[in-house]
Amino acid sequence: MKWAREHDYPFKETERDLAKVAQFIAIDLKDKAAPKEKFIREEIRGKVAPPFDKSDEPLSVLAELPLPVYITTNYDRFMYQALEHHRKRPKREMCRWNRSVRRYPSAFDQRSGFDPSRSEPVVFHLHGHDEIVDSLVLTEDDYLDFLVNMSRDLDKLLPPRIQEAITGSSLLFIGYRLADINFRVLHRGLIQAMEGALRRVSVAVQLQPEEGENAEKAKRYLDAYFDDIKVQLYWGDAHQFAGELLRRWRDFNHGDDQ
Repeated sequence: MKWAREHDYPFKETERDLAKVAQFIAIDLKDKAAPKEKFIREEIRGKVAPPFDKSDEPLSVLAELPLPVYITTNYDRFMYQALEHHRKRPKREMCRWNRSVRRYPSAFDQRSGFDPSRSEPVVFHLHGHDEIVDSLVLTEDDYLDFLVNMSRDLDKLLPPRIQEAITGSSLLFIGYRLADINFRVLHRGLIQAMEGALRRVSVAVQLQPEEGENAEKAKRYLDAYFDDIKVQLYWGDAHQFAGELLRRWRDFNHGDDQ
């Protein structure tokens, strides 16, 4: 990882773990905000938006669906832009998981009267977004603080409409690996903490394990793990899943039109 090389990160076995490397940078520079500002400047603002006109672009396919709530752990604007591409009027919101971000106005303030809809959905950034540095959950300490604060004040930190979306819907996990800290925090720290959140079967998109003598064993393990938490696996990449989802959705709508 580039950051590990730039800052002489001494633990080679975890040099691709962003949370650990970011934690090291924060301590090494004696500045908690430094890795967040660096991440926004170098990793987010330099990214090019995906081609929203492609039929297998995951964000664009999701944006075409008539959903009022989109929950993401990404920090960028691409989900928001995908919704705009499909002529919707999205609002961007974030989880107010620490004191620094609670002072910012929210679209869910009672006076606003905002209620997400299919034409005016909300993109809820669970781990913060690039417009507010302090909102980012990036370092290991951030993830721990996020978990602790969620366990203490879940009802205060998540708007009721977002809680309703999590507990009352099937969930779709795209772009996560089982070992990723953002998936583990998302699942154990949030979904399991909300009573009834996994009563509906959800879906996770997973790449096939690399070919080898242990590939089938790894696949059986992942099937069993996700089955235990009521999550069905789709074996393939995000583009394959998006293309198939779009075909099925359009076939379903076409059938309704007959």
